[in-house]
Amino acid sequence: MARTEYFDDPKAPKPNSLVVAASAVVTDEAGRILLQRRRDNDLWALPGGGMDMSDSLPGTAVREVKEETGLDIEITGLVGTYTDPRHVIAYADGEVRRQFNVCFTARRVGGNLEISNESTELRFVDPAELESLPMHHTQRLRIQHFLERRAAPYLG
Repeated sequence: MARTEYFDDPKAPKPNSLVVAASAVVTDEAGRILLQRRRDNDLWALPGGGMDMSDSLPGTAVREVKEETGLDIEITGLVGTYTDPRHVIAYADGEVRRQFNVCFTARRVGGNLEISNESTELRFVDPAELESLPMHHTQRLRIQHFLERRAAPYLG
């Protein structure tokens, strides 16, 4: 299903849902960051997704990373909370969401990289390569905050 992201765009459609979501910055031993190339918009992003009624937020990140990448992870910290009302995501089915995302740090504890139906490519990316990848700026912001090694989480 096609997805269009808007940021601070007066032409963006009005949201009709609010989705609580979690994402994770998963790094390997070399400090590279796990990214997926999303099938719905062809942009690179951190793995993550919406919380189910039976999930906790950290549990959402663990489940979504497993579903989207095949990797088992352990949550190790918090990058921040991302709730900017200027960020709107529209889907082809008519859903227009405001997303409340909590971004965690994590480490791999098992599993094997496997592309899901939500992505076309998965890889660990060296931070020096990030600028060359097509990516929505809200994803770049989360990664930037992670790379800054902030003393406290970003609170929006």
